Amino acid sequence: MRIGIIGAGVIGVSAAQALMRDGHQVTLFDPAGVAQGASRGNAGAFAFADIIPLATPGVWKQAPKWLLDPLGPLSIRPAYALKLLPWLVRFAGASTPRRYAAARDAQAAMMQLSAQALDRLLDTHDMHDLIRREGQLQIYDSPRQLAAAKPGWDERAAAGIRFETLTTRDAIREVQPGLNPQFTSAVFTPDWFNTTDPELWVKTLAERVVAGGGEILHAAVRGLDTSGPGVTVTHDNGTAQFDKVVLAAGAQSNTLLRPLGLKLPLETERGYNTTLPASAFDLRTHVTFSSHGFVVTRIGDGLRVGGAVELGGLDLPPNMKRAQILLDKARDFLPELDTTGGVQWMGFRPSMPDSLPVIGAAPRHPDLVLAFGHGHLGLTQSAGTAELVADLVAGRPAALDLTPFAPQRFLKDRP
Repeated sequence: MRIGIIGAGVIGVSAAQALMRDGHQVTLFDPAGVAQGASRGNAGAFAFADIIPLATPGVWKQAPKWLLDPLGPLSIRPAYALKLLPWLVRFAGASTPRRYAAARDAQAAMMQLSAQALDRLLDTHDMHDLIRREGQLQIYDSPRQLAAAKPGWDERAAAGIRFETLTTRDAIREVQPGLNPQFTSAVFTPDWFNTTDPELWVKTLAERVVAGGGEILHAAVRGLDTSGPGVTVTHDNGTAQFDKVVLAAGAQSNTLLRPLGLKLPLETERGYNTTLPASAFDLRTHVTFSSHGFVVTRIGDGLRVGGAVELGGLDLPPNMKRAQILLDKARDFLPELDTTGGVQWMGFRPSMPDSLPVIGAAPRHPDLVLAFGHGHLGLTQSAGTAELVADLVAGRPAALDLTPFAPQRFLKDRP
């Protein structure tokens, strides 16, 4: 079949290679080119241990604090608060104990599939040289914060995730020297690993797609016509007919769904970071500062300090003070960190209220397959999502139950 894929980020490019493995002819569309959105500026982590949804029971009570602290680890831009209200209502609904537990279990199943799919991808494309297996050190400000996080770690343990709790400065220093001695509580996840560079990862996959006969067009898609057999794509350079189309346009996906009568609760987690030169710090592992919502990770030969969540939509200008706040905190927590010579960045992570991506055929449009909304887990879940998309296109049973990820869950959702 001829398959069109809208979006050349990690989800779209990964889906392309999975579909080509099934013998399909693929064409990708992206106005900016390969890996120029969130796939370029992320932390590069395959975070298979992150099975806990953002919408935890009781989390909605913190919404007033998010509004009052525009530079906090999770904030809402006041100018966007009214537009965000319907999403927040669904977010609150997703935080009930029953729905939280269901989302956690679905996320755990998705992580297991994605880890297995990534192993298959690494072996198929011989990309092991783009992987760093250095684990992750999750830092807590105090023993009390570590104790408060214990239920989440117990849930991870129940899902088979290995970790080690560290409760002394010496134990933490053995994993990562150079941390401020104020930290005496941490958790180390040894099986965590990263790509050396997320942009390079996606571009390497894209090169394999093109080498295998796939096509990547630097063009924006302007519309989708699903009235006839297949899907007609209108783009900057004309029109093209496909048997099926995969919509993997991340945070911009709703712009193409609205004319089809569909609007899913897709929002944007605006992430900020600064990438520092190679000499900035001797980082031994991926470090997460849990209470402050940011990470420090190696990217290429350099260092990236970034994270946090700002819910502010696609149109408001970036607030680069957030990147600077994270950098200042990192300097306090890593006293030897050289913060000069950095390059700032802001990108849009596509986010659903229940922290689960949308994977499935569009309601009333069976030839349009949706694959977006992974939040900060796009890279992590890319290989698994790609295999599920290939299953959907082929009409074969999927490797896991897709009900928790189906777009229909929002059409019948009544928080």
